[in-house]
Amino acid sequence: MPAIVGVVQVIAVGSGAVFHIGDVYRISTLSNAKTFAGAGSFNTGDGLYVQNHQSATNTIDSDVTDQGNFFNV
Repeated sequence: MPAIVGVVQVIAVGSGAVFHIGDVYRISTLSNAKTFAGAGSFNTGDGLYVQNHQSATNTIDSDVTDQGNFFNV
């Protein structure tokens, strides 16, 4: 059923996001990401004490390609 939509202001839409107004049959988003982070990068919580005297992140990726999302429609 169609809808009447007033003024819409979009500030930003991320690369893996969907902005949709109106009727739709299927929304299929595809996104790829590769994250490299050092020791203690994704720690969350209250009162953390992380002690990293020497940290090195290995970003060498010897294979040519990673798993794709070609058929994930």
